[in-house]
Amino acid sequence: MSFKIVFDYILTRTGVGCGAGLDGLRALLERLGNPQERFKIIHVAGTNGKGSVSVLTAQVLKEAGYKTGLFVSPHLCDPCERIQVNGVPVSKQEFTDAVLQVFQEEEQELNFFEILTAAALCHFARAGVQYAVLETGLGGRKDPTNVCHPLACVITSIGLDHMQLLGSSLSQIAREKAGIIKPGVPCFSGTVNPSARDEIKKAAKEKNAPLRFIAEGEPFYEYAFDFVHNQTVLRAKDGREWPLGVLGQRQGINACVVYQLAHYLKIDDDAIRRAFEHVRLPGRFEVISRPGHTFVLDGAHNAQAVELFLEFLQKTPYMQGSTLLCGFMKDKDYKKLLALLCPHFKDIIVTVPSVKRGAQKSDIMSALPKGVKVRFFKDPGRAFTAAAKAPKVVCTGSFYLVGLVRQKLLELDKK
Repeated sequence: MSFKIVFDYILTRTGVGCGAGLDGLRALLERLGNPQERFKIIHVAGTNGKGSVSVLTAQVLKEAGYKTGLFVSPHLCDPCERIQVNGVPVSKQEFTDAVLQVFQEEEQELNFFEILTAAALCHFARAGVQYAVLETGLGGRKDPTNVCHPLACVITSIGLDHMQLLGSSLSQIAREKAGIIKPGVPCFSGTVNPSARDEIKKAAKEKNAPLRFIAEGEPFYEYAFDFVHNQTVLRAKDGREWPLGVLGQRQGINACVVYQLAHYLKIDDDAIRRAFEHVRLPGRFEVISRPGHTFVLDGAHNAQAVELFLEFLQKTPYMQGSTLLCGFMKDKDYKKLLALLCPHFKDIIVTVPSVKRGAQKSDIMSALPKGVKVRFFKDPGRAFTAAAKAPKVVCTGSFYLVGLVRQKLLELDKK
């Protein structure tokens, strides 16, 4: 059976409320021989920053000499990006084989993310990884990745996203994210909001789990941004400078969290330093420059992420005179996102990400701030072509749109 047939089929399993739930997934994994018990797991949740922390943690483990699995979402250009070993996405055949292995033991109908979680765990066991870093897809308490019993867990920042499913306040959302905390398992967190911290403290106390909140200065207290090499230079308390191969408003605190987690795992500074220098985060303040053109790609898709993105963008040489290319999901607060983005750009192009949940023209036009005019293209390919005429383009609002634009830029390189 081909990869396309398999992936197109599992995409049909995306309805809200469908799936086997955690008990059903645990039963399935038991029939599969409990692959999740054959390696050590780091479990990562949070509203924003969890993808960055997951990728950076996996890079640290790899540099320390461990064969490391990484499960993340969403993908940018290829679904195989969701399941990686030592930073390399699985092949289409490996992806297909892992999904079919899951289907062989399926009794209750799994949903899309349950299938991918089980497939990732099966592949990691087959590949013989020593560690796996699992990023939650949504929330934490009910997320399919919560079938694992990790060696440590991480909760990054808490913001208002997926409110229809997780709750309407930061404390409610934090309670759902803190659902990944397990009895006696250490938890590391970069969360700063007081009400969110209180919920995480409460969950850790109930589970008798050691909890450490990490702040700037532990150990990196100062950051400089190198826009020539597109990296952040971190300065530690001992005066040493650490190059970090990514840019972004919160990447400094993410680095602090990963550093402290790595020390708990007894990984030495040399491996951590190599990981920081070598890490790359496609679609997260990624700068792609071509002769006469610069694209800044960032998958910010909720208010907190967009605010941080804009705050950082204003520190860079990429904002002034840029064209904004954006698109949103229907289930996001795109009215608020437009209100945040539009005042900073004179030329705005809006399109529809190539998924069923993409916000359409009628949605966008009714949500635009008063007096704002945009160019709208239903086809994201045409939107990209129009935007590419500008010398500087900022693309944000949806990982799906960012992924399409990134793919088109890479295709241009091959011509």
